[in-house]
Amino acid sequence: MASPTVPRTPASTEPPAEPSSELSTEPQVLSLLERALSASCAASLRAAVKLGLGDAVGDGPATADVLARTVGADPDALRRLLRSLTCHQVFAEDSEGRIVPTEISRLLRTNTPDSLDQLVLWMTEPWTWELWGRLDESVRTGKDVFVDLHGREFFDQVHSAWPESAAVFDRAMTQASIQSARAVARAVPLSGARTVADIGGGQGSLLAALLEHHSDLRGILFDRPDVLAGADTRLREGGALAERVRLVPGDCREAVPTDVDVYLFKNVLGMNDEDAVVVLGNVVRRACPGNRVVIVENLVDDGPGQMFSTGMDLRMLLTVGGRKHTRQSLLGLVERAGLAVRDILPVNTYQHMIEATV
Repeated sequence: MASPTVPRTPASTEPPAEPSSELSTEPQVLSLLERALSASCAASLRAAVKLGLGDAVGDGPATADVLARTVGADPDALRRLLRSLTCHQVFAEDSEGRIVPTEISRLLRTNTPDSLDQLVLWMTEPWTWELWGRLDESVRTGKDVFVDLHGREFFDQVHSAWPESAAVFDRAMTQASIQSARAVARAVPLSGARTVADIGGGQGSLLAALLEHHSDLRGILFDRPDVLAGADTRLREGGALAERVRLVPGDCREAVPTDVDVYLFKNVLGMNDEDAVVVLGNVVRRACPGNRVVIVENLVDDGPGQMFSTGMDLRMLLTVGGRKHTRQSLLGLVERAGLAVRDILPVNTYQHMIEATV
């Protein structure tokens, strides 16, 4: 007997059910809220530096209770801070829940060649928080909000009203220079040059690296008098490089030194565009035809360092009405000042170098 035919269920022509909108947007919701709370990451990093956690963890591992005793903190509150820092991969936990260092946390140690603790403090100084809350005002006007808040220009306020913050700034700029000095020293074209002037060169870490890299080179460190007072010991009287260096006080918006073959500007031209053109124009007026100008800057539209550069760009808008440049805007300033651009090259993952001539 033939088997009875089983009726077949017709294939459904309905499209598969879409996931609920609540489920489909959940990752985006979480991502947005995490970004809205990203100030907690900055605050956690600042707290880690202020508490000395980088040094306290050392080579690890260490429990939260031991660390709390070491840094003088409430154990439960410190455990919560460490949990935040671990989420941001600043520290890590081993299989027993103890805190261990990472390559990032090692940068928070003090008095090491690659330490960035002072840069972290400078980027998170207490006065910064109110500025970020008024970013919309700066975006509407295209101007800083700092003068409106404090009644005077940024660096005047920092040096006169917040001397501790000014000291942090000087140490932070030294750390930034040390971090990139070797790469910049290798990249800067100095063949045939007898004298290089580091304009706004801070305490001179980069200039010292250049002089050590080029034994027949002489240098000029040009910056404010209070900055030069804390110049790198290698450049001061009795230092290993002192006989090849002049420390020249001044303001590059007013004048720059003469008798120079190469003018170097590293992270100096973030001021407003008009002042930047004035500074470069001072070089054109004081230099000889053929003298070189080397500009090292972070670009907001090139390279893997864009997240850092765009953040610094907005901070500069808030504080001094300045900017981090795009490739084209920086080239435009150089040409407006009357310089001829010869080349633009990457220095490392987050800095570029423009070589120009008078």
